[in-house]
Amino acid sequence: MINVYDRMKEMNIVLPAPPPKGGIYSPVREFGGRFLSLSGCGPRNNGTIITGKVGKDLTIEEGQQAARFCTLNLLANLEAELGDLNRIRRIIRILVFVNSADGFCRQPQVADGCSRLLLDLFGEEKGLPSRTAIGVSATPNNIACEIEMLAEYE
Repeated sequence: MINVYDRMKEMNIVLPAPPPKGGIYSPVREFGGRFLSLSGCGPRNNGTIITGKVGKDLTIEEGQQAARFCTLNLLANLEAELGDLNRIRRIIRILVFVNSADGFCRQPQVADGCSRLLLDLFGEEKGLPSRTAIGVSATPNNIACEIEMLAEYE
């Protein structure tokens, strides 16, 4: 069985503090006695916020890094809610919004920044969710992407 904290240590990952809310909403909402719906998180990490349009201002690789930062924030919110990321039974679904330049159509490659991190931390059975990656013409504060998540816990 994979211990998420051991994997984070191996990968030299330290979770950020849960991100501040950007409006009137709940960062995490429990339902069904075993599911958590997570509000979208942006790419903020250690005082850095990745902004701009992928395909114009940012490369795909920079977009993937933004998706990774979003994922770290989602995991910080999960940890704040559950107290222990090892309680995650599986990540069920992610929805990735990519701030895209006109004509940019490689949103799935940007979303791979999130999927790869989840896979590396939780393994295929727990960490490989279904997903949708879509391009949008604008995001809050021009962030590069925003990701929301649905997770099952024990």
